[in-house]
Amino acid sequence: MGRADWVEAIVRITRTDTKSPIMIVGALLPEADGPIRQIHGVPVLGFPEHVITAVLALEQRDRRPDTVMICDDAVNLSARAIALVRRRARDLGIKIVRVGDDWGHLLGRTNTSAIDNLSTAKLLERCEFELREGAISQQIAGESVLVTGAGGTIGGELARQLAAFRPGKLVLLDNNEFNLYKIEQQIRESHPTIPVFMSLCDVRNLSEVKRVFIKHEPSIVYHAAAIKHVPIAEANACASAHTNIIGSKNIADALCEFGAKAMVQVSTDKAVNPVGIMGASKRVGELYAQSLDLCGVDDPDAPRFMTVRFGNVLGSSGSVVPLFTAQLLAGGPVTVTHPDIERFFMTVREAVQLILESSSRALQDNAPRGRIMVLDMGEPVKIVDLARRMIRLHGLEPDVDIEIVFTGLRPGEKLFEELFDSCEHQQASSIPGIFEAQSHPIPLPLITRAIEEIGIEIEKGDETNVRRIVHHLTSLPSNSATLAGFVANSEALWRRQPMAPEEVGLS
Repeated sequence: MGRADWVEAIVRITRTDTKSPIMIVGALLPEADGPIRQIHGVPVLGFPEHVITAVLALEQRDRRPDTVMICDDAVNLSARAIALVRRRARDLGIKIVRVGDDWGHLLGRTNTSAIDNLSTAKLLERCEFELREGAISQQIAGESVLVTGAGGTIGGELARQLAAFRPGKLVLLDNNEFNLYKIEQQIRESHPTIPVFMSLCDVRNLSEVKRVFIKHEPSIVYHAAAIKHVPIAEANACASAHTNIIGSKNIADALCEFGAKAMVQVSTDKAVNPVGIMGASKRVGELYAQSLDLCGVDDPDAPRFMTVRFGNVLGSSGSVVPLFTAQLLAGGPVTVTHPDIERFFMTVREAVQLILESSSRALQDNAPRGRIMVLDMGEPVKIVDLARRMIRLHGLEPDVDIEIVFTGLRPGEKLFEELFDSCEHQQASSIPGIFEAQSHPIPLPLITRAIEEIGIEIEKGDETNVRRIVHHLTSLPSNSATLAGFVANSEALWRRQPMAPEEVGLS
């Protein structure tokens, strides 16, 4: 299925190769090719939209095809036409093979640019945040900067943007060799004069983390390493807590031991009133950083521990936009968990810009300790509305060309996300695009003891106890009067029998 000269070339190739298993039994041509009845003996059976009648006609001659080959030249078949053919071929039980035409794409002709070049304005219907660079340059230029999780979506964008502020040394840490290699190559190509160092390291291993700090002496650490995919985290509670809690504590403790200036922890709105282990483990990471930050309230030289919290990132690995794109290219359907589910969204670029600006301004202005910085993400977006916009940007009509199917909420998934926990007070911020969350902290000795207990249960592989302790820590009292009782009863609660699901917020 494609223009006449392309079909002719395919027919010649298959007939020249005597060992080829492919036999061309019919062709469908675009209307622009005019009335052609056959190509080297292969019957032309109509236009692409005639795929059903063409297959039925071939069936009557005992020549029913098992595959439809489409020329994806980005010119003669629109996204809508390809989606129509895919849907009809799928209904017929026939496979689809798309053969790319590099010349069409090389000449800049493409029918998928709307999806490949997503913009905040188009998808979220709001303007994108613009960076103000002064404070960032003052904090980053000439410093040794460490990025954990540098091979991931947020960590990689952090590395790319940080390189533009000319740090004295940029250390990229990740436990995935290939992802680390990719981001290192990108940084070296775009900023060849910046000293870049790769650290293949697991943040869950304190000895490895300490060696990185000893070798590179980072001044500022951007901690983006995390287990973030909700269903995977829910199915692997020990691994999630190991990375998101123990890993975060290892980085923070190394920062204290080796005299770094600041740690900026990347967090998520799923840490707010969490229902699953991913959000709860990220919340414990927030609480530990908050307790450490408050320990330096009377010492102006004490390191800062800042947490920046935001929602979903458009285009990040495991997010809905790459999923929807793949589903669209496959001809649908597009899957959404629930018709009412909604999320806060930002682009990767603006999320990282706000991380850099908010943390740099907080350091520059010596902002109050113990507060969590929350990015202003505008209004939440319904996922089904996002799906419909993407379908339209692809040149298709929702529920006409592409079906939307609702699959049900997944384990650990909330219908609505929040930016502020029930125990937190929203504070105004002097930093544009930022709110601040203030809550009653857990005393450092208590949260340290709890995390040690989590580590023991992780070693045992006891997911039930890991969930119990983690969720107990996130049920932080909203006032200091009840906090004393919380502290007094904590160790007894950790040692008790496993809690019922409703006690840990999993019902």
